[in-house]
Amino acid sequence: MQSLPTAYRAIVIGASGAIGGAMAAQLSTDPRCAEVCALSRRSDPAVDLDAGHSIASAAQALAHRGPWHLIVLATGMLCGPTGGPEKRLADLNAAHLAASFATNTIGPALVLAHFAPLLARGERSLFAVLSAKVGSIGDNRLGGWYSYRASKAALNMLLKTASIEVARTRPQAVLAALHPGTVDSALSAPFRGAQIGRPPAEAAHDLLVLLDGLQPEDSGGFWAYDGQRLPW
Repeated sequence: MQSLPTAYRAIVIGASGAIGGAMAAQLSTDPRCAEVCALSRRSDPAVDLDAGHSIASAAQALAHRGPWHLIVLATGMLCGPTGGPEKRLADLNAAHLAASFATNTIGPALVLAHFAPLLARGERSLFAVLSAKVGSIGDNRLGGWYSYRASKAALNMLLKTASIEVARTRPQAVLAALHPGTVDSALSAPFRGAQIGRPPAEAAHDLLVLLDGLQPEDSGGFWAYDGQRLPW
């Protein structure tokens, strides 16, 4: 991460997942990085997106170890105990909608609220959330996947709105919603992820390179791993 200050500090939330783990591993080998804090449900401090108090507690515990120059939220849910992506309106159910929004929108909103204040002041800093291209309203041509699309679209709005507020106190900060593409991970496993997905390490590298090149005027944007700016 050549654009960040020397001895920058990074936080990766969702480090037990494929992409988050790969990003944490790559950042830990960067000689310019002074610290990588890899957070998950089982880390110390722990972050559970279904438990808002854990998000607040983790941010409070890490505040004194800053400033933090890179914060990545690498989490998401497509399938779960409440079901999978709905292909038709008739497949919609309240439990899966609620679960999708809890993991893909509400949890990330609380991460933004509690972790954005940890970003460095007066220096370049980056805050990224993993979104998904299917969360683009303008790019929706196939339909289906109702709750996943809607929850990621809502995440994009939260990120955009937060970027406006953060810019008032941290004008060098960049907040970005990122589409990693199809990756060989647990999330994509039910959809031939191992066959059609890219290795997590490749996806992580692409996302970090993309973030490294974004400028303050790009803050609040929605980007694909290959550098393409995606429509809302």
